Amino acid sequence: MANILTDLAADIYKAADIVGRELVGVIPSVTINAGSEGAAFGDTVRAAFTRTPTLNATYTPAMTIPEGDDQTVDNKTMTIDKVANVQIPWTGEDIKHVQNGAGYETIYGDQISQAMRTITNAIESHAATTIYQGASRAFGTAGTTPFGSDFDSIAEMRQILVDNGMPMDGMTTLALNTTAGTKLRNLAQLQKANESASDQLLRRGTLLDLQGVMLKESAGIAAHTKGTAASALVDGTPAVGDTVIPFDTSTPGASGFKVGDVITFAADTANKYIVTGGTALTGAAGTINIAGPGLRVAIPNNNAITVGANYTGNVAFHRASTELVVRPPAQPFGGDAAVDRMTVQDPFSGLVYEIAVYKGYGKSMIDVTTFYAAKVWKGDFAAVLLG
Repeated sequence: MANILTDLAADIYKAADIVGRELVGVIPSVTINAGSEGAAFGDTVRAAFTRTPTLNATYTPAMTIPEGDDQTVDNKTMTIDKVANVQIPWTGEDIKHVQNGAGYETIYGDQISQAMRTITNAIESHAATTIYQGASRAFGTAGTTPFGSDFDSIAEMRQILVDNGMPMDGMTTLALNTTAGTKLRNLAQLQKANESASDQLLRRGTLLDLQGVMLKESAGIAAHTKGTAASALVDGTPAVGDTVIPFDTSTPGASGFKVGDVITFAADTANKYIVTGGTALTGAAGTINIAGPGLRVAIPNNNAITVGANYTGNVAFHRASTELVVRPPAQPFGGDAAVDRMTVQDPFSGLVYEIAVYKGYGKSMIDVTTFYAAKVWKGDFAAVLLG
């Protein structure tokens, strides 16, 4: 196999530092399941999760050892169902033309960097959207950028997560869009070196950790357009901790309830829950799923359900809440028609991409293909800061 790519590796890495790049804050903050081994599109990834155990309130000494309480171990799955592919064709005539200008190596390196940029942006957006749609609860005012006058929202987000049982072990990230990041930078108390104990924000624009939370900006933070469901009522009496909420009498409109909608109940307007799924969400009756730890307040029968307004989904989450799987396509025994393959690490996201070169008739093609998927395993370790 010819070393076509090896000779051009320096140009690829040099170009990666020149081509413009969007901010990546979510990918480095989740659990990344990556490797050079290929995967098949549609592969299933499984994870085991334990439930809260039975708490015994009695203790009886005896000569017989207790049987113990049975425990159920849940099995959750995710499917690698996203593909990102960039194909870059070159003919001999193309190379001849560009050698009279910038040169093939320079343009080739820029093309590879643009491919990594495009694929990284797609994965970043997918991961950010997956997190906000799988989060437990939300805080803030939809349609209003947070941090207009203070950074109290960070403490509120922290409270949601620690109340859910999330450990504060230095692995929690609040990923913001640049509009919220700018609001945060404009706060006078953070710009004053004597009050913030650092001049990094003032001099370099660096967002420092606050309230035990790492602050990062992301170009992948998504805007959510709410569903059109209206007049829905709770059908039954869901208790504290329930994650499945039956509803009826809904007027669904065009889209009904949508995954990612923020909902409140007439009996509990303090807590804003995220719709993570359900059945018959576009119908007059069905069920709404919310993430653990579930309802904070018991809801009576026929209680009104209100869908919140459109919002920007800034997300706070623990690294263990979300897994991102990234794999190159699996190759057949003996390989395919590629004459060279090389793995290149994206310096911005840290992801590793496989680049292949294929030879044709008077033409060659550079191919970058990645299979990926993100999954929120623990929605109780994620929350949305509305913007």
